Amino acid sequence: MAVEGVDLTVHDGEVHVVAGENGAGKSTLMRLIAQSIHADSGTIEIRGEPVQDPSPRAARRSGVAMVHQEFALAPHLTVAENLTLGQEPGRFGWIDRAAQRRMAREKLAKVGLDIDPSTPLRRLSVAQLQLVEIAKALDDGIHLLILDEPTATLSEPEIARLFEVIRSLTSQGIAILYISHRLDEIFKIGDRITVMRSGKTVGTYGVDEIDEPTLVKLMVGRDVSGQQYASAAERGDVALKVTGLAARSRLKAGSLEVRYGEIVGLAGLVGAGRTELCRAIFGADPATSGEIEIDGRSVRIRSPRQAIQLGIGYLTEDRKGDGLALGLSVQENVTMGSPPALAGGVLDFRREREVVSALCRRLEIKTPSLRSRVRALSGGNQQKVMLARWLRADAKVLLLDEPARGVDVGTKAQIFSQIVELAEAGKAIVVVSSYLPELLTLCDRIYVMAEGRTVGEVTREEFSEERIIAMAAGAEVTA
Repeated sequence: MAVEGVDLTVHDGEVHVVAGENGAGKSTLMRLIAQSIHADSGTIEIRGEPVQDPSPRAARRSGVAMVHQEFALAPHLTVAENLTLGQEPGRFGWIDRAAQRRMAREKLAKVGLDIDPSTPLRRLSVAQLQLVEIAKALDDGIHLLILDEPTATLSEPEIARLFEVIRSLTSQGIAILYISHRLDEIFKIGDRITVMRSGKTVGTYGVDEIDEPTLVKLMVGRDVSGQQYASAAERGDVALKVTGLAARSRLKAGSLEVRYGEIVGLAGLVGAGRTELCRAIFGADPATSGEIEIDGRSVRIRSPRQAIQLGIGYLTEDRKGDGLALGLSVQENVTMGSPPALAGGVLDFRREREVVSALCRRLEIKTPSLRSRVRALSGGNQQKVMLARWLRADAKVLLLDEPARGVDVGTKAQIFSQIVELAEAGKAIVVVSSYLPELLTLCDRIYVMAEGRTVGEVTREEFSEERIIAMAAGAEVTA
């Protein structure tokens, strides 16, 4: 059972955080409240009225809306078309486009987003998409808004903007149920915190009644506070050097250098070109200009297959879209691209099971079976399956794009410890993260990107959140 005996009370006008590890039951509880699944026992009351016949439509009628971590938007439509989908104004099958745009502007105004409703959705930034998703949920009569990891891919300034919107909504009496794995933001935005572990509620606390180390211990059942991740590995030769790389994406001039045994970070605002730089290096978006050197030798990488042959691995930020074959098993996902084979190229199933079992033990991947489909795993375990694939492939250069995205503090500690172990084993590692504290605790150096270009480099001796944010925003740009 995913949740059992859970008690939760949310007050009007408060931000109520639900915290817990992946698999603690948070998402299941949110889906129960949003009435997309039915409870086996217990009751749900919305503004004092018991829910009689649960369904998503009934939830909206009762004033409950949920914004999922994965956007439920149609990128081929305009902002206005997305915001009025299913509610298009008009008569006799004809849509009144002027009225549609008016409706969209009214919804956008609720979240303070000033954009043309006729803009195609695919042109928006991630931060703008997040606000459009919230605007879409804010019909008249909404009393409770559920936000699942709304800041997962947002930068610090964009998070601050989102928090302004949330406070504006709570000032109107709207209650916010908020899921996040970022502990610092829980204390910035939350009023009360309900902690879940193993499908049950541990307790509910005011943000002034609990501190971060105590919260972590309640979530994971053990003390992981104060853990340091910086590698003590000796730096070797330059493994990867990138100079002025450009691609047909927004990447204009990306540059970096990483040595064996080193962890290098890529910082910047969302849309700065960090992901695009990794994809260009990996051959997913082949470079149109610039130079890539592996072990001092210039190479042209035109495909991911060629990158893998050169010893480069890429852990994508979009694990469901690009990183995993959700319909295949854990075992098949881990050995994808490097299956153990017998003479003659016949797959060695016995060896494959041994290899994957060892990796699952090493990374503490929780799965009912190696043959279980990977879509059935929690987000944190899916993330570790992707990491296991590159451990299996024994890549010498690893590009890790948001490796801790959407994972709890315990899983993050496991993943970061593995990254450090890989560096100490001599791997060259590049880490992308929108959450600066992760880069500051993990990396030896940090490159900063803005508008598709590498605009500066910060050494560990110079590490400062303020300095990096200023560089990313263009306030302090260096060659």
